Amino acid sequence: MMEKRKIAILGSTGSIGTQALDVVRHNIDKFEIELLTANNNYELLARQAIEFDANNVVICNETHYEALKALLKETCTKVFAGMDSVCELVKGDNVDMVLTATVGFSGLKPTVAAIEADKPLALANKETLVAGGPAIMKMVKEKRIPVLPVDSEHSAIFQCLMGAAGNNITKIHLTASGGPFRTWKKEDIAKATKDKALRHPQWNMGAKITIDSATMMNKGFEMIEARWLFDVAPEQIQIVVHPQSIIHSMIEFEDGAVIAQMGHPDMREPIQFALAFPERLPLGNKKLDFASLAQLTFEAPDKDKFPCLELAFEAIRKGGNLPCAMNAANEAAVTAYLHDQIAFYDIGKIIEKTMEQTFLIQEPSIEDILSTNEEMYRKAAELIHTL
Repeated sequence: MMEKRKIAILGSTGSIGTQALDVVRHNIDKFEIELLTANNNYELLARQAIEFDANNVVICNETHYEALKALLKETCTKVFAGMDSVCELVKGDNVDMVLTATVGFSGLKPTVAAIEADKPLALANKETLVAGGPAIMKMVKEKRIPVLPVDSEHSAIFQCLMGAAGNNITKIHLTASGGPFRTWKKEDIAKATKDKALRHPQWNMGAKITIDSATMMNKGFEMIEARWLFDVAPEQIQIVVHPQSIIHSMIEFEDGAVIAQMGHPDMREPIQFALAFPERLPLGNKKLDFASLAQLTFEAPDKDKFPCLELAFEAIRKGGNLPCAMNAANEAAVTAYLHDQIAFYDIGKIIEKTMEQTFLIQEPSIEDILSTNEEMYRKAAELIHTL
């Protein structure tokens, strides 16, 4: 029986954060909220703090600090502002586990702070390992910090490895839904508006991740994450499109045997698995009825329609700070696309051109990663203005 865990949720107002709080809501005897953070949504953050009696909250956009403080003036919740406050509070003695549910490169600094303070991580922020994989994993190994993946695909791989009995795996089959444009013709995708791109067929995610899914860059990010989390070479990771999203990923052994992890598309499952590990808790979710499953289909990704996927493989093969540059360019390009400033396929073009202009640092430090992100985001923004 697990002891009650005090959780810090970074990005509590986003898709992963709100679903994590739903897990806590259904297991209030197992979890206690020590820290909640948000970037701009101070009103929802205040409601969450009141419901869960959070000890601390941080609003990263400091312009909302006074408004948030006013909403919580009748509570015992302590209110802070700015990313420096997040980095300081995750180190607190009362924090048993940190869930990084923020989106984008902003998740790197608080993740580093948590590792430095020996805090177990439930990792949902892809960009931390995409941009800083070598440096982050070096710190994790030195500190011997547990890192529990929250992405459904990486949680699936982790769960499959629990049944591997120490045997080496030869391949990871990383499944992808294919996104909203899987069946579209390339010429139609080229004209796709953001409204079409934001209609994901299976998962309920935030805008940035949904666009990444539409370009399949999200799957490229997950490939890079898997490379670092499970210490495998990029060529050992195969992307397979599985539109039903029932099989979340698979591992293959030398004898050809394959283990898969399955379940309905519900992010609360991997979130709860990470927060409660190694205990499995009841979850009021839909269970699989195999007799009613009409079919499970698989296909190779179309790299011509989704060039961002190959850019991710190129970045991790060359290594160093190139994945960081790729991520920075993607963040700039997706933001521009969501603001109707560029066309869909311009996202990949901007990423490719930014990668070409990157000065390669083969063994980057955290400081190198921070400077690369800033410089290459700026270069990508300049490229956007030329389109």
